[in-house]
Amino acid sequence: MATPASNAGNSEDPTSGDNDGGGLMKMGWRSLEGLGRRAQKALALEKKHLFWETQPVEQFKDRDNQDLVEGPIDPPQDVSEVRKEPYNLPKDYEWCTCDIGSDEIMNEIYNLLTSNYVEDDENMFRFDYSTDFLRWALRPPGFFPSWHIGVRVKVTKRLVAFITGVPAHIRVRDKVVLMAEINFLCVHKKLRSKRLAPVLIKEVTRRVHLENIWQAVYTAGVVLPTPVATCQYWHRSLNPKKLIDVGFSRLGARMTMSRTIKLYRLPDAAATPGFREMERHDVPAVRRLLRNYLNQFIVAPHFSEDDIEHWLLPKENVVNSYVVENPESHEITDFCSFYTLPSTILGNPNHTFLKAAYSYYNIATSTPLLQLMNDALIMAKRKDYDVFNALDIMHNHSFLKQLKFGPGDGHLHYYLYNYRIKGVMKPSELGLVLL
Repeated sequence: MATPASNAGNSEDPTSGDNDGGGLMKMGWRSLEGLGRRAQKALALEKKHLFWETQPVEQFKDRDNQDLVEGPIDPPQDVSEVRKEPYNLPKDYEWCTCDIGSDEIMNEIYNLLTSNYVEDDENMFRFDYSTDFLRWALRPPGFFPSWHIGVRVKVTKRLVAFITGVPAHIRVRDKVVLMAEINFLCVHKKLRSKRLAPVLIKEVTRRVHLENIWQAVYTAGVVLPTPVATCQYWHRSLNPKKLIDVGFSRLGARMTMSRTIKLYRLPDAAATPGFREMERHDVPAVRRLLRNYLNQFIVAPHFSEDDIEHWLLPKENVVNSYVVENPESHEITDFCSFYTLPSTILGNPNHTFLKAAYSYYNIATSTPLLQLMNDALIMAKRKDYDVFNALDIMHNHSFLKQLKFGPGDGHLHYYLYNYRIKGVMKPSELGLVLL
């Protein structure tokens, strides 16, 4: 449980200061690559991986060793042997457990992340995690409040660092393992010389172990020991004029603005009969669709109905999900979804907000996937999203080029903590999306 799960944070290297690391959330041709690259150095430890060499993760030197078996690298301890006391912080700081249900504390977390979590290299964009999104991300079924960890200044009680974990059942081949996903590692910009990040990582690991959980899955935009898969983000413009105006993308060669707008224009309504927003009574059917679909991938989530209800029922400006209901049989045959991760636009006199959709889980059994995803684009456009992003995982590669997605120039690496699988998965063998 040694790195944030999905999104990048601070820009320094922990060998020289403190950072938040995590996965690259790339967003465009000009893109927000810097959000990942500056921050992903957080746990890369420059050219050496000193921290990771002490952790139960597959090492580069072992990648081709066929004698090593798949499964846990280190056996679980007896929980009674796990350290009971929190790790020591510098003398002016103290641990706190953040109550995600408190509006006051959520406002503190929002302000910390907004000002210190991620920014692109050119200081043009900054991720803007809403309170609703954070509560959705951090309170799945079976969540542990003790895994929402903060660091405060003793005197002022100001929140200056944060890290979180959530439990998730992850299937690796034919084994379902209860793992932790670590995310939102953030240290205030002014405190990055205090080396708080490694202590935060050790502390969340300790708290995860106290719940008798010993594995984790996470992503990063840099190469650490050792990726189990490497994926790429692709980006589909929905509001090309705005994206060009704010410097997120640019006009192509020999293209005018009017031709560009026409190129990315979408129909006003979905083309698929029976296409509608998911409702609560669809949960069992969506679970069956997902279970059957995800079984073909080497690594994928193992969702319960409670998980489906939490992660996939539509929530305004958080997650959007749609089903296709056969007009005659009323069977749910197809499903698509995307979640919302906006950014603040910095220093632009005309625009302050960039609304981005991220492809989540999509299953096509009777509707062509290309048509289903075009309908998803239409829904995103109708809801005023500016750009639609998708990883090239699962079967996404089959629609990206035809639906006018453009490739980003960075990569997202997936990792397993304390669990070894042989070989490197192709993106099309991976069935897991981490926020």
